[in-house]
Amino acid sequence: MNSNAIIQIALFSLIIIAISVPLGLYMAKVFAGERTFLDPAFVPVERLIYRLCGVDPATEQTWVEYATSLLLFSLVGMVVLYALQRLQGLLPLNPQGLGAISTDSSFNTAASFITNTNWQSYTPETTMSYLTQMAGLAFHNFVSAAAGLALAIAVIRGFVRREGKTLGNFWYDLTRATLWVLVPICVVFTLILIWQGVPQNFSAYTQVKTLEHATQTIAQGPVASQIAIKQLGTNGGGFYNANSAHPYENPTGLTDLLELIAIFALGAGLTHTFGQMAGDRRQGWALFAAMGLLFLMGVMVANWSEQRGNPQFAKLGIDQSATATQSGGNMEGKEVRFGIVDSAIWATATTDASNGSVNSMHDSFTPLGGLVPLLNLHLGEVVFGGVGTGLAGMIVMAVLTVFIAGLMVGRTPEYLGKKIQSREMKLAMLYILIFPAVILLPTAVAATSKLGLAGIANPGPHGFSEILYAYSSSAANNGSAFAGLSANTPFYNWTLGFVMLFGRFMMMIPVLAIAGSLVHKKAVPESAGTFPTNGSVFVVLLIAVVLIVGALTFFASWALGPVVEHLAMMAGHLY
Repeated sequence: MNSNAIIQIALFSLIIIAISVPLGLYMAKVFAGERTFLDPAFVPVERLIYRLCGVDPATEQTWVEYATSLLLFSLVGMVVLYALQRLQGLLPLNPQGLGAISTDSSFNTAASFITNTNWQSYTPETTMSYLTQMAGLAFHNFVSAAAGLALAIAVIRGFVRREGKTLGNFWYDLTRATLWVLVPICVVFTLILIWQGVPQNFSAYTQVKTLEHATQTIAQGPVASQIAIKQLGTNGGGFYNANSAHPYENPTGLTDLLELIAIFALGAGLTHTFGQMAGDRRQGWALFAAMGLLFLMGVMVANWSEQRGNPQFAKLGIDQSATATQSGGNMEGKEVRFGIVDSAIWATATTDASNGSVNSMHDSFTPLGGLVPLLNLHLGEVVFGGVGTGLAGMIVMAVLTVFIAGLMVGRTPEYLGKKIQSREMKLAMLYILIFPAVILLPTAVAATSKLGLAGIANPGPHGFSEILYAYSSSAANNGSAFAGLSANTPFYNWTLGFVMLFGRFMMMIPVLAIAGSLVHKKAVPESAGTFPTNGSVFVVLLIAVVLIVGALTFFASWALGPVVEHLAMMAGHLY
């Protein structure tokens, strides 16, 4: 890895470390109901919302009630978003006169945005009106991220409360996440993006004449406001089909850096929220360290593979050795504005954080370079992860880690003073088993059926990787793609839509159930035999558990896709 890569990766990592602490402590104050500098602006709005909705924020909910509120809120949102797309041609703010969206695509998009996946099988600038983009997609960018934040806070309460029956109030957490966290940051971020040249208007698309005397359509619209929340809320869905590789979404080096920071900001900050609410900041640092090291391992492999490139191109020149590197590295599918290092950082971060936005095309990465984002998806995106859901997933892995550590020393495992017993472990295993099931089963169907095979653009292992990546991205609520797959068909729209729903809500319920089980338990004092969960030994063991669970579950599928494609590439066979 060259000095340029080291500097860029180190700078990005240091910025994330620096901003995560104050942001995490701020969120801890927000959800504890403590006074913040934004209270004068948002407390009156908060009270009005509760009054209009008939919500008593002081009434707390059991885990079942909390989960029910979350599911019902998501169901209503999905129905409204589906209807908005189907009626789009009759509604205002549609200067291009775009018509109704098909049934299967509307279902897929509604499922995608209410699950924080933001998978887009359509071309946004030629499909969605301004009203649909704002009132439908951007709105759900906010509330789906807020629902994820609410989940994380509820799970934390289950672990840190000394004894009780409730996990808080979903409507209180949802409102606070939106008003105190997402809205103010996005307002500032949007203004910066506008300053840097990102459009924010309601103008009709502009028709211009090119130097070759052809006519080109330049899409405009309320772009900046959607880009801000798509990155901060780890949503990732683009206003344009090229996503963050498009110069209107990501015009400068500054916007590229700020959008990258936004992708990790809340997920990293929540680790410190966890430590603060647990009363031991070292607990948060331990989770942050595990996530950070996993990120660094991934980005180094991705960058190395992309800078090495395809050795078959090197063999066309003077160097005929098997270890030759492609001159300039693999620039296929990458923006020259950003280059290989920044593309590798973005690909790793966006799949670590369940964001899904891209500033380069993952389908054009080398086999091992493309394996890194695929691996990140298969780890359950617990490396900083989706807003809230990533922390919740890592806490489940921490529960599994202390259980394994307890087995090693013959003691009942404990985490934050709460004993981990058979009920919690059954729920944790359910969480771990659901994820591969909703990926591998539909992948097998698609890879062996005419309808599934019709969508792939490449033969052999790369075509299989395109299918595997699509279902992995959907189940992990990521939304990025190996874009060689033509997924805007009824088969893929329906199957991927259901996978998104299962991957979001069937994973949330066991996590909330674990928190609901632990909140009833009294915290036991530490003893000489207590396994410390705030030190380096725990961090190493946690990383090992995360990697082993992912590797044992998905290694066979990697072998059929990226691994065999890499071996074939080294032997001179390309797909």
